[in-house]
Amino acid sequence: MAPWRTAPADRPSRLRPGSRVAVVAPSGPVPADRLEAGLGVLREWGLEPVVAPHVRDVHPELDYLAGTDADRAADLQAAWCDPAVDAVLCARGGYGAHRMVDLVDWAAVRAAGPKAFVGYSDITVLHEAFALRAGFATLHGPMVATEAFLKDEPTREHLRATLFEPETVLTLGLDTAAALVPGRARGVLYGGCVSLLAADAGTPHSRTDARGGLLVVEDTGEEPYRLDGILTRLLRSGALEGVSGVVCGSWQECGPYEKIRAVLADRFGTLGIPVIEELGFGHGPTALTLPLGVEAVIDAPADGGRCTLTVEVPALR
Repeated sequence: MAPWRTAPADRPSRLRPGSRVAVVAPSGPVPADRLEAGLGVLREWGLEPVVAPHVRDVHPELDYLAGTDADRAADLQAAWCDPAVDAVLCARGGYGAHRMVDLVDWAAVRAAGPKAFVGYSDITVLHEAFALRAGFATLHGPMVATEAFLKDEPTREHLRATLFEPETVLTLGLDTAAALVPGRARGVLYGGCVSLLAADAGTPHSRTDARGGLLVVEDTGEEPYRLDGILTRLLRSGALEGVSGVVCGSWQECGPYEKIRAVLADRFGTLGIPVIEELGFGHGPTALTLPLGVEAVIDAPADGGRCTLTVEVPALR
């Protein structure tokens, strides 16, 4: 396939009090108590949450899925194509997005136009699909029925601000952020859970290279040698060719961080691009919301100064 360049995507409109938001479950089954608690938070924000028909389902044989592939895909597509719905929020991740992504009518999604879409982890598959098949910007952020959303106030507030007042959260980065490889770079943000990016590589509709892109990556439960294999596959496949910089989030339950850091330095350090570590997104206890599909600048000073990611336009219009 001919090389191509990552370009800015169409941004959705911001939310306002009274906005109607659909909650979907494209991956794993959703704990009922957490779902209800998350819906309560959305109502406190002045939103009108609508639970998609199959969110509470469990697959009859494969109990790690929230219902059948066809039903999960139908929920996502129906919510997106409903003109009364202003945003689509995922309830949780888990596993299953790879199974349903090709059942969505992406031409119909594209015709319906951009909407705020929020999720992370397994939802990385859908972020890539929205970017590559529909041309829409999305939000890598906490999900409605997850512990970070329910228990961590900074996580919750950053998502709320991104949805309602995106111009107030243009610069991101917790105090933990540091320069793994110093430098400054500009590009269009893309990425998410790195094991899902590796699983997507080489499939139909996947990226052929990363020219013009700023990669954001995180993961959970991947031991250092497995993370090494994941990054090596991305490098060998050409999927990272031309990437301008890398921003790393949390590596929860991936082993001692010094070993994870060594893998990141070994695999990304050969690319000659700036790399920021521990920016503060992903599966960690505090998870900032990152806009995907918009242009941004990363600054990783060599003198140990504050490392930041700054988006050049608000995530939502």
